[in-house]
Amino acid sequence: MAHTHTHTESTTSATRLFLTVLLNLLITVVEIIGGILSGSLSLISDALHNLSDAVAIVISYIAIKLSVRPNTERYTFGLKRAEILAAILNSGALIGIGVFLFKEAYHRFVAPQPIAGGLMLGVAVVGLTANVIGTLLLRQGAKGNMNIRSAYLHLFSDAISSVAVILGGVAIYYLNIAWIDPLLTVLIAAYIIYESLEIVKEAVNVLLMGAPETVSLQRVQQELEALPGVQNIHHVHVWRMNEQDIHFEAHVDVEDMPVSACQQISRQIEDKLHELYEITHVTLQFECNRCELKGLVYNHQHK
Repeated sequence: MAHTHTHTESTTSATRLFLTVLLNLLITVVEIIGGILSGSLSLISDALHNLSDAVAIVISYIAIKLSVRPNTERYTFGLKRAEILAAILNSGALIGIGVFLFKEAYHRFVAPQPIAGGLMLGVAVVGLTANVIGTLLLRQGAKGNMNIRSAYLHLFSDAISSVAVILGGVAIYYLNIAWIDPLLTVLIAAYIIYESLEIVKEAVNVLLMGAPETVSLQRVQQELEALPGVQNIHHVHVWRMNEQDIHFEAHVDVEDMPVSACQQISRQIEDKLHELYEITHVTLQFECNRCELKGLVYNHQHK
């Protein structure tokens, strides 16, 4: 029964995701046409943002499918980092779009072009309406799924961009302030690039097997060495396999004891690590005064 419930939820999420992609593509087409006809660069920038979100959702969906494939002898960790690669790919595309928008905005500042504020305003309202519908479609699924929550936040940011374009349309239509259009484009582009760089930074940290920022090795050492039977922990490695899975491995010094006793200590360590940082995978090497160097982090000496 539980499996059926999960399958139903996944199907519902996939359906909502599919509808959101279609909605984003529709917004993109409408805003690009409206941007060309009205001469509004900020409208086109908002359209490109929507298009990138639609592509990102598709890529993320494919990556999710790849990430849940079973482990193999070739890929012993499976393809769990497919989502990380997708994040870098999506963010790289967004950065490229942001740079393009900066360039176009500069040309508009240098050589302003007439803009049909009324048409720009009308299309932006349509875009905002569609973005609101999209956020409502994903709102329910966003509560329990990180990927859907990410898509939800992207759509929410799109809605904010649409509001900015609407305000720009009002300013152009009623006050004839043409420079507001490239200014809004710069602001939207800056936001896109900033958001994308943050994602790239986090994704690169995962690929480089960096420890999560939330994990303090000093605290780990203090907590684990306080457990009964643990004399010392050293040669610690902590890394994220993906957004969900944190791996931990270490050498553990104990007294000379049977394997069964080590298993009990191992369970205590696993429970403590999960309690502290929700670490999901723990590999321990039990020793009895084997290593001469017992630093928390081991640095290989290359001669």
